[in-house]
Amino acid sequence: MSDALERIELCLADAVSRAGGAGAPPLVAAAIRHAVFPGGARIRPRLCLAVAAACGEPEPAVSEAAAAAIELLHCASLVHDDMPCFDDAPLRRGRPSVHCQFGEPVALLAGDGLIVLGFETLARGTAQAPHLLAPLLLILAGGTGMPAGIVGGQGWECEQRIDLATYQRAKTGALFAAATMAGAASAGAPSEPWRLFGERLGEAYQVADDIGDTLSTSAELGKPAGRDGVLGRPNAALQLGVPGALHRLEALVGGAIAVMPPCPNAAALRRLMLIEVQRLLPKEAVRYAA
Repeated sequence: MSDALERIELCLADAVSRAGGAGAPPLVAAAIRHAVFPGGARIRPRLCLAVAAACGEPEPAVSEAAAAAIELLHCASLVHDDMPCFDDAPLRRGRPSVHCQFGEPVALLAGDGLIVLGFETLARGTAQAPHLLAPLLLILAGGTGMPAGIVGGQGWECEQRIDLATYQRAKTGALFAAATMAGAASAGAPSEPWRLFGERLGEAYQVADDIGDTLSTSAELGKPAGRDGVLGRPNAALQLGVPGALHRLEALVGGAIAVMPPCPNAAALRRLMLIEVQRLLPKEAVRYAA
């Protein structure tokens, strides 16, 4: 997996360097770099590359561009999510969030710039395989926008009534589905069979994150803990209790495995999925599962 991470980091570094090239406003360019580096686990782009590899990956440049685009879109969502109009989070990945470091106007522009940069990166990466651009654009747009992408998920936080599953499927599951579908599409394989696998995996990731938000400290998370309760946001651990959330997590992981499309490297993909879910769970969750 170190090879996959290296490929992702190189592609991200190239994209961020282009955004901060000659003529770029220095503050916005610095804010974009701050939002992307150093990164977190890069689970979404790693998942994209893992699915591409499982499907044969005849065009590595395309899968790398798709993976990097997904991470740039994810970073954009974090910049906007942390702003005072939403979570007002002072920390992200153990450092000041972008709006705290650079101010709200620059953070807003950096988030917008990252969205555009994601689609630009995809377009550049498909230059030698233009027939793959349209399907990949539709996949990434669907995972990012309305009605059921990240924008839709964030929009549910503005509503009076929220269905937890619908909210999590949009805010988190949609980009995971985009990652699995883009991985397949970048390898020239049918993408739709990978949608449900990605959605369930994304929901599982969100439930694990909810448990972490409830049980972990801010130092452990690298971001403020307990924000969902403070802000009245949907949270599986608060709504179902930690034991109920763990049961929900187990069901989602089992459901993802059950719908994983047949592929040569299914075992490696399954191991990656299980490792990442376990990595997210705080140590305190063990006593609830006993």
